[in-house]
Parts: sequence; structure tokens; C-alpha cells
Amino acid sequence: MSSITLKNIKKIYPITAEEVKQNKKAAKKRKETPAVDEDVFVPNLQITDEGVVAVQDFNLEIKDKEFVVLVGPSGCGKSTTLRMIAGLEEISDGELYIGDKLSNIIAPRDRNIAMVFQNYSLYPHMTVYENMAFSLKLAKLPKDEIDKKVKEAARTLEITQILDRLPKALSGGQRQRVAIGRAIVRQPQVILMDEPLSNLDAKLRGQMRSEIIRLRQKIDTTFVYVTHDQVEAMTLGDRIVVMKDGFIQQVGTPQEVFNHPENVFVAGFIGTPQINFFHNVPLSIKDGDYYITIQDKEIRLDDVHQKALKEKKQEPINTVVGVRPVHIEMADEGFTGKIEVSEMMGSEVHLHINLNGDDIVAVIPTANLDLKKVEIGKDFTFSFNPSLIHIFDAETEKNLI
Repeated sequence: MSSITLKNIKKIYPITAEEVKQNKKAAKKRKETPAVDEDVFVPNLQITDEGVVAVQDFNLEIKDKEFVVLVGPSGCGKSTTLRMIAGLEEISDGELYIGDKLSNIIAPRDRNIAMVFQNYSLYPHMTVYENMAFSLKLAKLPKDEIDKKVKEAARTLEITQILDRLPKALSGGQRQRVAIGRAIVRQPQVILMDEPLSNLDAKLRGQMRSEIIRLRQKIDTTFVYVTHDQVEAMTLGDRIVVMKDGFIQQVGTPQEVFNHPENVFVAGFIGTPQINFFHNVPLSIKDGDYYITIQDKEIRLDDVHQKALKEKKQEPINTVVGVRPVHIEMADEGFTGKIEVSEMMGSEVHLHINLNGDDIVAVIPTANLDLKKVEIGKDFTFSFNPSLIHIFDAETEKNLI
């Protein structure tokens, strides 16, 4: 069994009194108000008497052979969580189970976990073969077994032809394949990957994503993958875990998180181009039905929204409405703004439309499109299907549906 269970995991980095004092000065200079029961609050960090809280109240069950992606902005605690699973960071509080074994104090070398780092971490004086064989030699496996495992992993990753080269003679993509090969050659029960593609250019990242998907189909193990790139998260993960400031914001399949974000942060983080937000949108009731009013235009919500809001007896409130760029359509009637940016992407054009001061992004297919209508400076009229919008409580920022 290579399942992983994290129960109420917390990570606190100790901080000195002088560091607390410096952070208080920095917060005061930014004119920030300290949060309740905290010494000081700074962006992405909660600092208490115990220290800097990097991860808190983290609960997650990762199934055997599942591919789970931890995703979020820099400083959200995703890499710290991964390192706690690996045993490279001490767990301040909570319980970590690998399989059915409590693993908080088990040494990293005894967890049967392999880790692939962002910077490859290859030994520069060793050949590819020697790098991949190193951990097996430490385990004192027979020479013929080491040779078999290394060559088998090399065939899987299609790097057999470079086994005799040094890392300096390899491209970035080849180095990453070697780093992955060094991890899988041990046949670990869990493979951890910490932003392994971030050092590659866009084309190579796309190629390596495909390689990892194919690799996952060949290797019978559990993957935990960390990235700040939501495209990687959406394409690789069976489930994705969206994090912010040390807390889990949402866990679900890529489609669940995209189609039904639990709050404003998740909606804004997942999806490219980023979702459009209309702020201060009144949700009202008229003749028993729910309506929203965006820039003086009243829109009746679709039947699905009507049913959900009526079942929870939702009162009229102020909301934030999200509309994804791909759900905005050219129309004869609706909202009219001026095109400020027009980005031709081949099969589609990305428009930035100034709508009374709001920057609205629309993705419009170019098939049968008169390109003169989407030139910079032109007026652009658009609408959207009310069934495809997301409605959030403006105060709590939680999805109302």
C-alpha cells in the first residue's frame, strides 16, 4: 500500500524576538492591521508566539497509485508539505501515515520515497548511468540487478543512448529525465516531485508533461506533484489541491475545481486566461426569482441557479460574479466596451475590453470571424450565458451554489 494520509498537519518555523520586532516594523510601515490573536500579520505569513506558520490544519487522503497535485502561489506552503511527506522537514503537529504506518519520525531513507527536485540535483562528476545507479549501490544490490534496473528505467524514459554522458553534456529536458530515472529506478512506493519542470522553456515543459503522463501509466506507484503552474495541475492530476497561505482552499478533480470553484481565490487561480470578476453585483429577488444586476443590466439567473438559491433560501446580498473568458460571446446586444488589446492566437483571439473601467478578457474563435471587428480601438458588444457564471458572496467570497 502506498496511500498517504495527512491529519491536522501543521508546520511552524521558529522565529526570534528580533525577527518579530522587524516584522512588526515592516507591517506598521505598510499600515497593515495585525490580525486577532497574532503578533503580526504579513503577506503569506502568519507569525505567532511559536513562530512562522507555514502550513496549518492540512488534512488530505491520497489513495494508492493516485496522482495528486499541490498547486498554489509562491509561499502557500505546498513545497513545505511535500518536504514533510519526504521527511526533509519536521512536522510540528499532526500525523502523517504512509500506508498504515505512522511516519512522523521515520527517517527519510526508511520511507521508501523518491523525490525529484526542481534543480535536478545530479552529481556532476558521475555519468547518467552512475547517477541512476548510485542509490542502488548504497543499498548494496548485486551488480547485475543494478544494471538491469538502470537499463530498464532508461528504456522507459528513452535515455538509453545517453547513459555514458556527464550531466554537463545534457540538455535541460535530458537532465530532468535522468533525475526522474534516478527516482524510479528504486521502485519506490511514492514519488514526490517539487516543481520539476519550472527550469524548462515552454516547449520542453509541454513535452515533459506528456512524458510524465506516459510515465505514470507505466509505473505502478503514487505521485505527489507540486507546482505553481495551474496548467500543469489541470493536465497531470487525478485530483488537485489548491492552497493559499498554508491552508487548503479546495480539493477535487481538475474538472470539479474548474467548473465549481469553492471561493473567489480558486476561481481566479484556476483557468487560463484568468476568470473575469464583476464586483459589487446585487443579488435580488423579483416575483420569486433571483436576478443579478451588472452595470445597470438586470439578468435573470438560469433554472439551476434558481433552484439552488431557493433551496437554501438565499437572501438578497452583494456578490462577486465570475465569467470565464471562453464563455464570453460576440453579440448584437449586451455589454459594449472598447477593445484595448487584441492578441491573435491562431484559432482564437484574446481580447482585453475596457468596460467602464473594468478590464474584461474574452476568448473568441477566429473561424468565420471578421478580424476587422476585433481590431484595437473598436467597440465590442458581448454577452454570456447565465448558466455558466459563478456567483460568490462578496463578504465571505464563498460560492453561493
